[in-house]
Amino acid sequence: METNNNYKDKKIVLAPMAGITSVGYRSFMIPFGIDYAVTEMVSDMGLIYGNEETKRYVSYNNGEIPVGVQLFGNNPETIAKAALISLNLNKNIAFFDLNMGCPVNKVTKVGSGSALMKNPKLCGKIVSKLKEVTTLPITAKIRLGWDNNSINYLDVIHELENAGVDAIAIHARTRNELYSGYPHFELLKDLRLKMSVPLYVSGNIFSLEEAIAAIDITKADGVMIARGGIGNPFLITQIKHFLQTGEKLPNPTLKEQIDYCLKLADFYIQEFDELKAMRIYRGIASKFFNGFPNSKTLKAKLSQELTTKESLINILNEYKSSVLGE
Repeated sequence: METNNNYKDKKIVLAPMAGITSVGYRSFMIPFGIDYAVTEMVSDMGLIYGNEETKRYVSYNNGEIPVGVQLFGNNPETIAKAALISLNLNKNIAFFDLNMGCPVNKVTKVGSGSALMKNPKLCGKIVSKLKEVTTLPITAKIRLGWDNNSINYLDVIHELENAGVDAIAIHARTRNELYSGYPHFELLKDLRLKMSVPLYVSGNIFSLEEAIAAIDITKADGVMIARGGIGNPFLITQIKHFLQTGEKLPNPTLKEQIDYCLKLADFYIQEFDELKAMRIYRGIASKFFNGFPNSKTLKAKLSQELTTKESLINILNEYKSSVLGE
């Protein structure tokens, strides 16, 4: 792979993922090389109504990297009010991110998330209102458009930039595509050269090669890693190392993946009680073993039998013994 000195200035952002990017997950991922992180999406009305679970999303400790709170809603006034509530809950917020890209129906049916792509001017108004109530940087996460007949990301970017947005992340699919098929980075060719603010790109970045291709095509300031990092945190290190040195690191070994899996479990247990942590972990732990031999049985056990940290250790030791003979 050809190296490029400009890669050294590129950044890696940990994407907001509902049910995933809790404080424990973010803390686990930071040492792998994340430059910025964003919380799970936070409902403006949840904060306004004082929902305790919603408030928990913004009550994080100040860590080693800047962490932003991602707000979602469809009303400039309520989103601004939610931002002020967030700042009362947590003085360590580094920036606010606006969710204009979530494609799930429960979010879009109320006019939030990707539904905002239908109204570029409203996107701009939301940024403008936030700029009135806080001096923190404001970023936005968008998509290509609502569907293939309304690819209007340039219009949305124009409104966001005019409103004073500080950076934009774009997922290279439409809302209707959800997460299926391959993202259309070719539609974003040289996009950063047409913009006045930093650009981060996301969509199917599961490997170093995909990260570099996305940057090369779009000329983006960096990549936003979402599903590609779940169960493969070392992907962040591989990307970071290549950006800084041009060297490609080998993939982690099975033993290393087992260590990573156990370490993330500890972060979840610290954040939640053990029972809840392992219930959450049933859908995450198996992802550490994609591509390894005889992992089908392991994944079934993790999804069905995982109840405690001890059960996790026993399941993984049994699997390691069957694969490595140890």
